[in-house]
Amino acid sequence: MPKLTETQTIILTRAASRPGNLAMPLPKGLAGAAAKMTVGKMIERGWLEEVDANLRRKEPLWRETDDGHGTTLIATEAGLEAIGIEPVVVSTVSNIRKARPAAKSSEAAAEANEGPKLVAIRQGTKQALLIDMLQRPEGASITEIVEATSWQPHTARGAISGALKKKLGLPITSERHPERGTVYKLDAA
Repeated sequence: MPKLTETQTIILTRAASRPGNLAMPLPKGLAGAAAKMTVGKMIERGWLEEVDANLRRKEPLWRETDDGHGTTLIATEAGLEAIGIEPVVVSTVSNIRKARPAAKSSEAAAEANEGPKLVAIRQGTKQALLIDMLQRPEGASITEIVEATSWQPHTARGAISGALKKKLGLPITSERHPERGTVYKLDAA
């Protein structure tokens, strides 16, 4: 893994938890020339990308271009890989976030007041393994998840409903199977 400064790690970790991997706003105390230098190095290394800001969604601006449009910063797959987030998980989460319908304005305002949820999925973790298992065409039963992760059945169900559905907002479905019991699936849309 590349050598990251503490500030770069904070920026990328926060971006990983935001819809669309939005890297703005930057950490408190990072402004002016220091912000420009840090962001410039991260863009140069391919960890951040400057894109047009969606003002309707009130995305924070990084800078204003000569033609009056605002730009914002997003973390790239390379940036998220730099902090140890598995590329398959990155693309799955971003595809699912893009496919989800836009939140109602009252929900969006409530989420904005809560602040960012810092959720990062690291490569080689049981959560990453669980997501991989749920993405298989046949899905995964609780018995299979327990066998692969060494968790108790209630822990596996809690991880699906709490960590994946509630925290990450992943659309996980379940269906009853005669031989396997309840089978959970994650459709990446």
